[in-house]
Formats: sequence, C-alpha cells, structure tokens
Amino acid sequence: MPEEVCLITGVGPGTGAALTRRFAAGYRVAMLARNEDRLRQLDDEIDNATAFPCDVSDAAALRSTFAKIEHELGAPRVVLHNAVGGAFGDALSIAPEVLVRNFHINTMALLHLAQLAAPAMLEAGRGAILCTGNTSAYRGKAAFAGFAPTKAAQRILAESMARSLGPKGIHVAYVAVDAVIDVPWTRKAQPDKPDAYFCKPDDIAGECWHIVHQPRSAWTFDTVIRPDAETW
Repeated sequence: MPEEVCLITGVGPGTGAALTRRFAAGYRVAMLARNEDRLRQLDDEIDNATAFPCDVSDAAALRSTFAKIEHELGAPRVVLHNAVGGAFGDALSIAPEVLVRNFHINTMALLHLAQLAAPAMLEAGRGAILCTGNTSAYRGKAAFAGFAPTKAAQRILAESMARSLGPKGIHVAYVAVDAVIDVPWTRKAQPDKPDAYFCKPDDIAGECWHIVHQPRSAWTFDTVIRPDAETW
C-alpha cells in the first residue's frame, strides 16, 4: 500500500473519479464529495481509495473530515481541490445567496484546505496543492455572474499561496480546463459534436499528475488545457 496520502475534493463520475484512479496508483486517496452513495461505489471499485462524505462549503464539516483523514490515513501530502459550485445567470438575475455558496465551495474551501494541510507539508518540506478550474477564472461572461467571480478569486488565492508557499517547498498550481469534459450528460446534451471536441477526464488527471510531480526547478503555476478542436 502506498505510504503518502492524497486528498481529492469533488469526486464525481468525471474528473474527480479519474483523478482518484490516477492518484490511487501512488497514494492512499481520501475522496471527498457530498454524494455518499457515489463515493462508496468508488471506494469499492478503486484500491487505495477511501470515501469521506463531506460538503466542503461547510467549514466545520471540512475541519472534522480532515481530522478523520489524518487519523485514519495520515496527513495529506497532496491536495487536489476539484469541487466546484456553479450557476448560470447574469448580474441582474442571479440570486445573491447562490454567489455566496459558490464562493464558499470554490474559494473558501481552498483557503480552509490550505490552512489544514500546509502545516504538515511545511514540516515535511514538501507537498502540493492543486486546483482544477476553467477559463471563468480569467473572464466574466455575461451569464456567469454567479460563478466567474468565485473562480477568479479562487485562482488569485491560489497564486498568492504559490508565492508564499512555493519557496518553502509546497507546489501550488492552477489547472484551467477550457473545454467541455467528456462525461455522459455532456455527450447527450451535444450529440453532434465529434470526439475531438471533448476533453477526456483521464487526460485531465494525467496532466494533474504530471504537474504535481514536476521537478522543483521547473514548477508550473498557471496551466490551461484544451482539446485541439476547441476554439480559443
């Protein structure tokens, strides 16, 4: 069994499950998500992966779950914040409470995770904290008023963390996926799109693995990935 621990939030059927499978090859993976049934299924399917049901927007629940992970598996050496809160609506129609909740999921959960995980990483002199995002972190489209501000704040928080923690041995990185991710519901919603239009979850996970394990002399902070057919 691997010795080191990787914590992954937002473990669903797409990117989260792919991240779990990839990192379970070298880590004991703590899987976090609100859907307990889905987590238990992945727990049964994937060796070295353990389910920890948790709503990361709840700071108290996140602290309690993190303590349980430390007790049962050990202190995480890698944290992948993949949980996402999203919504469609312009600035005049979006409910303010929706923006607040998305901020707690996307931005505040990252801060809480860093404050929980970084002390042990600093003591060890190494570690990695990676955030998965999208291009809403760089631009505010009209219909993304309840989402883009939280992703932009998330990326800026990650950049601040990278500047302070990087010189101390903790690699902080932001991976923005500029694409439609290839999962059943996106295929069903866009049945006429070719394979080249979709970004594969396994490929996203592979890139995240690569970034987490980059040599210290060539660390990446900002990465944007997209399929070759994506217009940008």
